[in-house]
This record gives sequence, structure tokens and C-alpha cells, in this order.
Amino acid sequence: MTTPSLGVLLPRDLPADRVLEHARRAEALGFDELWVVEDLGFRGGAAQAAAVLAATERIHVGIGIVPAASRDVAFAAMDAATLARLFPGRVTFGIGHGMPDWMRSVGRWPARPLTYLEEYTVALRALLRGETVTTAPGAAVVLDGVALDPSSVPDVVPDVLLGVRGPRSLAAAGRVAQGVVLAEPCAPAYVRAAVAQVAAPTPPRVVAYDVAAVDDDEARALALARTGLTWIGEPDWVPHVAPLPFAADLAALRARCASPEEFAAALPDAWVRELALAGTPADVRERIAARGAAGATTCVLFPTGPDPVAALESLARVR
Repeated sequence: MTTPSLGVLLPRDLPADRVLEHARRAEALGFDELWVVEDLGFRGGAAQAAAVLAATERIHVGIGIVPAASRDVAFAAMDAATLARLFPGRVTFGIGHGMPDWMRSVGRWPARPLTYLEEYTVALRALLRGETVTTAPGAAVVLDGVALDPSSVPDVVPDVLLGVRGPRSLAAAGRVAQGVVLAEPCAPAYVRAAVAQVAAPTPPRVVAYDVAAVDDDEARALALARTGLTWIGEPDWVPHVAPLPFAADLAALRARCASPEEFAAALPDAWVRELALAGTPADVRERIAARGAAGATTCVLFPTGPDPVAALESLARVR
């Protein structure tokens, strides 16, 4: 059984003037990790990571995730290496496909997405180790004698994780990466199924995101968590709920609700307990432990409510 590290998400839409406040407060409250998000139209992952690393002293910072096709791999390696040189041992670099619609809207969806991601990961990790990389003719990722300058190669090479969800992409993570970033919701059954599909030769790092709300009154916590579950049941999230015993009933509920808000309000409490880390501190500790037993090595809490920075205080009670 794994005892997961405890992380917190820096919401993508948190006002810029509160980003450093959020990071410093997360560190002061004792969270082990802080994960930043790179979503189209919001903030860049490497830029956020650099800012919060410089504003803090201890907390580990993960980028979850950078869409691979949005960055030439040599320049992504420069970003990752710079962060790792400046802040050794405090950085994890997450990459993935990115949302297909977003990537197509900027003309960056690869012709062979899985092949591209796998080749990209192999090249990125080789560059970070200080190797000179030349890819084969016809490869999806093109490099010709590219290497980082020796002065830029990090002494502590950051882990590279894949933020993916499909079975073929999870299997690729087992071949070429050091683990995975699993987007919310991460019920234990989903974590267990994902880890089985990764099938890595050694236990992988498994970073699991979950909507979180902590309150001494469980009913208040569950109500707050519902506000973060409005998208559950959309097609991209099918793999997350497929292993759950109520998956078919959840799909039926989604189909008959007129809006995401109506759907979230109608979720039974028992389902919310599975789909979020919500409840009393003792409840949430128990559910974090269940994710650890399923293979999660880090549980990342996604703050809910009108003030994500203020929410950190209650989330820290599960430490």
C-alpha cells in the first residue's frame, strides 16, 4: 500500500495577482506538492512553475500538463532543464496529447498523436540526460544532432509523466515515462484500472487529481464538491467512470438532465463520495488512503468554492 503525497492544484483561472499568494499559502500549510495547469487561453505551464518555485522554498511543483505538440521538444527540454537547474529536485514535467479540439484550433494536432507523444517523450528524456539526439528518417518528432549545452543539463533530472487517459496512451506511459497524471475524477477503481494499463516494469508515479471539499459537516462538503463535478459524464471522461458500478446510471442521469448544473445537483451523495475527495477530514483521509491502496502516489486536491486560496485552509486539515 502506498501512502500518497498530498498536493494541491493551482486553478487555471485564479486571478494572476493571487497566484503567488496561493503557492506560498500551500507551502505554509504543509502541502507536499503544487500542480499548475496549462490550458489553452489561460497561463503557460513553465512560466507558472518558474514563478511559484521562485516564490517558495520547499514545495515540489508539477506541470500538469504541457501538450506535447504545442512545443518543439528541444525547446520544451530547455524549459524543463532550466527549471531543474534552478530548483533541483523540485520539478516534475507532465506532458500529454492536449485536448484535441484545442490543439486542432491552433493547427497543432499531430497526424499520429500516440506515435508523436511516445517519440516526444523518449527524445525529451534523452535531452534532459545530456544526450545528443537524432531521430530516424520519417519519425514524427524530428531532431538532427540536437543536445543541451553541458552547462544546461540538470544535475537532478526531473521526472517526466504523461497526462493521458486512454488504454493505448496509458500503456505508452509504461514504456517511455516515469508515471502518469490522471485527471479528475480518480476513484480507486479508476486508479487501479489505469495502473494496470500502464503496466510499467517498476511501480510508476501516479498523480491523481480530484475535486476536493473538506468540512466538519459532510453535507456541506458534498454540496460544495458538486459544483466541481458538472462536467463528469462528458465523452472525454468516460474512462474515469467506466470502472464504477454506477457508470450506466450516471450516463443515464447525464442524458436526461437539461444542464450540467442540474446534473451535478442530482448526483446521489454516494456517487459524490466516489467522484470527489469530499467530506469530513476523517472521511477524506480514508478516501486518500483508498487511492493510495489502488496505486496513487500523489493525491492532488482541486479546491472548490468561491475563494480557492481560502479553501486551502480546510483542505490542509486532511494532512
